[in-house]
Amino acid sequence: MASSSTRTAPEERLVNLVVALMATEPGLTKETILASVAGYREQATSGASKDALEKMFERDKQTLRSLGIQVETIGDYADPDDLREARYRIPTTEYELPADLTFTPAELAVLNLASGVWSESSMSADARSGLRKIRALGIDVDAPIIGYSPRISLRESSFDPLQQAIELGRVVRFSYAKPGEDAARLRRIRPLALVEYEGRWHVYGFDLDQDDVRTFLLARIVSDVEITKTRFDLGEREGAGERALAGLADVAARQQALLEVTPGTEAALRLSRRSRPAEQGIHVPYVDVHIFADELASYGPEVRVVEPADLRAAVIARLERVARRHVHDGGGAA
Repeated sequence: MASSSTRTAPEERLVNLVVALMATEPGLTKETILASVAGYREQATSGASKDALEKMFERDKQTLRSLGIQVETIGDYADPDDLREARYRIPTTEYELPADLTFTPAELAVLNLASGVWSESSMSADARSGLRKIRALGIDVDAPIIGYSPRISLRESSFDPLQQAIELGRVVRFSYAKPGEDAARLRRIRPLALVEYEGRWHVYGFDLDQDDVRTFLLARIVSDVEITKTRFDLGEREGAGERALAGLADVAARQQALLEVTPGTEAALRLSRRSRPAEQGIHVPYVDVHIFADELASYGPEVRVVEPADLRAAVIARLERVARRHVHDGGGAA
């Protein structure tokens, strides 16, 4: 089995797939992709079945399409409905900039900053290796193209081992700090899906001690994630992501904050994206009162919580702690 240090992260696998599918005009067969693109190739060499690899590829195609990336399926020219030897590609014409497009100096400055994170020099070695393997098969490859690995990561350290455990179908153990409890508790779960909701990552799985499904916020995992040798049926993962997101949406729908927000501020910009108008301000759904209180407190005087009372109290408590610390550190001196 491939070690976690060499295992390709899911988003890196997607980047490598994009690189491969954009690099050749005729497209690539599924067999070529699974044998040449990093992320699939290492799974194959570690003993993953062809069926498991094909399901992974199907999920990745759906992910790319949900992100607005068009993945074309090309059947046999004589029989377009015959997909046994189908080829896949991403048409580069969809992403070419118009010839008459111009940028302002400010826009160019932002693009230059972005290029510091996404640049050709940061293209992953795995992506380059994949392109070399595709060339070796006699398939024309157009390079350089976009699709480079980012140099930064905004995820919690628990993400990678959880993703690995999901792909392998292994039970995990970790310590989880829940607000209101004196100490972190050990959790044992069958991890079924990683989902992002309101900018935060959650793991959805079956809690073996509670004998029920649970959703855990990755930011509250306070230990290393231990991948055990205990396996579970990979079929449990089917539809898990959709169930997790639906559950989080249901929780948010039952918890509505009434807020007064100063127009034109950062708070107004960020909160308006997920709010609906109210007579006194805006209604904003939320999942976790503690996480939402942290966010609202960070806006300072730009936002005021009208209700519910527990959220209002949580925000006030945070602002009072900041004020006390500021005075204690001498920040209140003129």
